[in-house]
Amino acid sequence: MVTKFYKMHGIGNDYIYFDAFGGMPDNPSEIAIRLSDRHTSIGGDGVIFVTKSAVADGFMRIFNLDGSEGKMCGNGVRCVGKFLYEIKGIKKNVLTVETLSGVKTLALDVEDGQVVSVRVDMGKAELRPDRIPARFTGDSVIGSPLEVDGETYKVTLVSMGNPHCVTFVGDTENLDLKKLGQKFEFHEAFPERVNTEFVKVLNDREIQMRVWERGSGETMACGTGACAAAVASILNGYCKKDKEVLVHLRGGDLKILYTDDTVFMTGGAELAFTGEVEL
Repeated sequence: MVTKFYKMHGIGNDYIYFDAFGGMPDNPSEIAIRLSDRHTSIGGDGVIFVTKSAVADGFMRIFNLDGSEGKMCGNGVRCVGKFLYEIKGIKKNVLTVETLSGVKTLALDVEDGQVVSVRVDMGKAELRPDRIPARFTGDSVIGSPLEVDGETYKVTLVSMGNPHCVTFVGDTENLDLKKLGQKFEFHEAFPERVNTEFVKVLNDREIQMRVWERGSGETMACGTGACAAAVASILNGYCKKDKEVLVHLRGGDLKILYTDDTVFMTGGAELAFTGEVEL
């Protein structure tokens, strides 16, 4: 079956999107593995199927490049907003997208019929370790020690619909992230694996980060990771709540606002190209 696909990205975090309003394929994990290969196929951090929802304008199903299904993707959900508005013709400046971590509300910035930026209400940051999940005790894990590969790191744990482990470093550029990221991802403290953000604080309004995503490895950007990093920066006293934090990632910048009630994420969404592929 030859099917049209849409290659989209949010500041370099790229996925292959399919219109699945007519129904999901039988083998989404296998499709993600095959199509995500950057040498022999389309290439991407994974595949996202946009399907019908009974409670929102669309339903986002995410499959990482290793075939595992993700619950949430911040950069991906912004692109789904663009997909619904431009490709599916749902011409609303405020859209809702159902994910496996709940329904997200998107406010679209539209210019000349094109979605150029999206602000997502990501929901309340979850800090309880048993809900992240992580094998720690207490109501939260903020700057707590964790031994990884013989070294002790101070970590802050946040769930933004998927688990994140944030650690602060003096230098993000010279990390051996392929080795270190895997050590964190498969650490025994995280029963469902974990996404890890390595963060350098620039000032009380800006941070820089690299991210290792479970199931995908290092990516150019991670929306939920940027949210987690901003929340962790505030919880550790580096930045301030209710003040927008600018997060610099390898693929670009995201604006994160952490309040008592929710976390807002603002950033771009781009269509790179379209094509056809045999599934």
